[in-house]
Amino acid sequence: MSSPLLALAGVEKSYPHPAGPVAVLKGVDAAFAPGETVAVLGPSGSGKSTLLSLLAGLDRPSAGSIKMLGEETTGLSERALTALRSRHFGIVFQQFHLMAHLTAAENVALPLDLRGADGAPAAAAAALATVGLGHRVDHYPHQLSGGVCQRVAIARALVVRPRLLLADEPSGNLDARTGDQVMNLLFDLVAQSGTTLILVTHNEALAQRCGRRLVLRDGRLVDA
Repeated sequence: MSSPLLALAGVEKSYPHPAGPVAVLKGVDAAFAPGETVAVLGPSGSGKSTLLSLLAGLDRPSAGSIKMLGEETTGLSERALTALRSRHFGIVFQQFHLMAHLTAAENVALPLDLRGADGAPAAAAAALATVGLGHRVDHYPHQLSGGVCQRVAIARALVVRPRLLLADEPSGNLDARTGDQVMNLLFDLVAQSGTTLILVTHNEALAQRCGRRLVLRDGRLVDA
């Protein structure tokens, strides 16, 4: 694969334990091309969310290299890593992680506000309209259903026009019908924008919708 958007080489992650370090990732090698959709599968406890946290720069590997757009990220300062993430990354979590005291529009505008971008309110309103929520801009999370909250979270992730979208079980807290609607929306928006999607899931049907499937097995990432 030439000029990957994101590349990992020998990535390891261990956590301290009284009985000795617990190795979760044991030498992960992978490359992700611009515009591709990739599912990461694996049983609970296999390290899928740990891997996603490393890709997002929310955690640091114990060893190995992670490069975004050719730039080594593992040695960046927290400030530089935050700047890189705010420019190029969108993240959708299973738990939504909306700010309870902010309206839908304010939640979506937050990543733009944090980097001092101009026109954040207008961009947030446009992003909410894109996910069918132009009429819910002034509503707070407690006034919204789970499915609507996840659509707000998707709008927040995409408002920065990210090169890379990381999604961690985004339909895991939703009923089947709502989850299908949310995932249809997510895949449609990714296809329209040409964003690279890395989707962590245990759902085989969702994984089948991605262009490539990988499995975390014994701490390593292998083709499904």
